[in-house]
Amino acid sequence: MLLLLRFLRVVLFALIGRRRGVLDSSVLHFRVWPNDIDLNFHLNDGRYVSIMGLGRADLLTRTGVLRKALKQKWAPVVGGLIIRYRREIRTFARFTLRSRIAAWDQKWIYIEHVIESRGKTCAIAYARGVLRSREGAVPTSELLKLVGWEKPSPPLPEAVANWPALDA
Repeated sequence: MLLLLRFLRVVLFALIGRRRGVLDSSVLHFRVWPNDIDLNFHLNDGRYVSIMGLGRADLLTRTGVLRKALKQKWAPVVGGLIIRYRREIRTFARFTLRSRIAAWDQKWIYIEHVIESRGKTCAIAYARGVLRSREGAVPTSELLKLVGWEKPSPPLPEAVANWPALDA
């Protein structure tokens, strides 16, 4: 239930908040609540992933991508996630999620998520996603054209450059 409330809050503030450019970051602030923890009394590994989903929702809403995609009847889909946990976040601690579109190729959009608490990086993840129509994955060139972006992709981060090899 708490995740649903967080989702509604994120989307509401994204709809009424400041717009972002395609390469701008989304910054969200959270606190670890008792239903977010595991037996070690720190943020559960699955909850990190769920909270990163909120970052993607905020980012796609604030950039205008989500609204325009939904008008085209395209749905965002995550096709994979690579995550590295570095430090724990204890119960009731505050933390910040920074999300940004790091790069894209012909098919995938790569979104970087960084979770920080007390000035230290606690987790870094890269999600790759597509927008899907009834016919399949929408090429990123169509999506970028829809939002008026004509510049090339930044270079793929080293952490995801070899992702296609993982699919073999």
